[in-house]
Amino acid sequence: MKRSSGIRLCVTVAVGALSLALITGCSDGGSDTAKSDDAKSNAEGTTKNSAKALSAAELQKLALAKGDVAGYEVGSVGKTYPATKSAVTVDKAQCRPLAWAMAGQAPGDAAAATNRLVTQAKKTSATPSKSVEDLSEEEFEDAFGSALDRTTTVVGLSSYDGDGAEKTFKAVSDAVKSCAGGFTLVPGSDGTKYTGVAAEKASDTGDESVAFGASAVMEDTGGKTGTVHTEVVRHGSTLVTYYTVNLGALMTQKAYDIPAAVITAQSAKLN
Repeated sequence: MKRSSGIRLCVTVAVGALSLALITGCSDGGSDTAKSDDAKSNAEGTTKNSAKALSAAELQKLALAKGDVAGYEVGSVGKTYPATKSAVTVDKAQCRPLAWAMAGQAPGDAAAATNRLVTQAKKTSATPSKSVEDLSEEEFEDAFGSALDRTTTVVGLSSYDGDGAEKTFKAVSDAVKSCAGGFTLVPGSDGTKYTGVAAEKASDTGDESVAFGASAVMEDTGGKTGTVHTEVVRHGSTLVTYYTVNLGALMTQKAYDIPAAVITAQSAKLN
């Protein structure tokens, strides 16, 4: 008997361009106070635009490592997710930043990037007294949903020159709104259609943060939907993306979130 365990972990990547409006102002006959304010604003803008991105080696040192998060295993992403942004596509250009974040890739044109796979330690669960073939659908979901009830989070770090991090963060934030109707991710010849995107409560870590859930109809569930969760946080010129899925929770239709412990641990290494 064929069984399927929820949303396919399909993710996509693509480049999103964001135009930046430059607003300038001056007054030849203004007061000394106005001139002082203008000078201060210009100085701040110069500092912001001259921000230096971290190198790949520096990001590697700041990424989560084994032992950084109690109760979680930290390792490489491996072949579970795309190795490059060009590996998959998305049907709506404005949704590309979201797709990148869901792939653990840089959601913008980064100078350097890296990622890690952070998996919740296995939970102990009772072994079913029946064989898999003899289990009813409800018994199967209860037994194996419980066994799979642990979060897997792809944590991506990307760093940008100048105001690239701010621009990229805005692209993600804007996409959460413009992609409310959903989008389709197409890795290879397959594809996953997300039927909706909704803003969620962010962790409020870093300089700014935005979170969203992407929902899709799960395979072989009679039309049941499941939601995967993503958050993007800016720490200066560096962005962190968190993409979390819990197959057990999806199977049993239980709510779950991006683990606070993972966000706390990664934020601590960047602050």
